[in-house]
Amino acid sequence: MNRKIKLIWDFRGEAAAKTAEHHLIHLNEYLEQEKITLEKTGFENINEMHAIAFIVVEEKDMITFRDILKPHRGEIYTTN
Repeated sequence: MNRKIKLIWDFRGEAAAKTAEHHLIHLNEYLEQEKITLEKTGFENINEMHAIAFIVVEEKDMITFRDILKPHRGEIYTTN
């Protein structure tokens, strides 16, 4: 089974949720333009001052996406 990596963009401040949601639009536009289908993309509100946008990629593709899209961080993706 191939591991999956969650690439994450962090946004902080009062507008964090709106900014993360908007950033996801740009991520999805990039994926559509490049004709890339991913299993999962999204955004989450961590708290009222922190939100994230994310994409989940195969570990073998992580470096390519990291170098092009420049996420703030990444973590192993688990479905709990």
